[in-house]
Amino acid sequence: MLGLPFGVFVEGTVSVLLAVTIGYCVVLNGRLKRLHADRNELRQMVTDLVQATDMANSAVRELKSVASEAELALNARLEEAEKFGIELANHVWAGQEVMERIARITAVAQSARAPDPDPADALRPTKLQSALAQLAARDRVRNDAA
Repeated sequence: MLGLPFGVFVEGTVSVLLAVTIGYCVVLNGRLKRLHADRNELRQMVTDLVQATDMANSAVRELKSVASEAELALNARLEEAEKFGIELANHVWAGQEVMERIARITAVAQSARAPDPDPADALRPTKLQSALAQLAARDRVRNDAA
């Protein structure tokens, strides 16, 4: 060839290839170190994710427990309110019955009255009207106090 023995040329080529291989091994070694560092970070991330998942599961279980307790309490209060509503409706109905009886008694009493009423009597409240006015005043006082 150019005056160089063939063996020197082959050894020079092998030494260049060896230098390139060593350089490539250094680059690969750096990449492997980064990969191992990332693997440790990934392991830590997975551990954190498992802990967060466990905390979320316990929070969901506690939330379900609180929701079921609230549902039971709400159902009890609703049943109590229904009973109170029925009782209140019965009282209102009984009150209406009493008012109708009072109205009938008042009508009978007014029809049994003398045919020639005194004009001064018309201005004077009857006992029934006085009692109703006192009841209304008592209710207003109670409502104002509440």
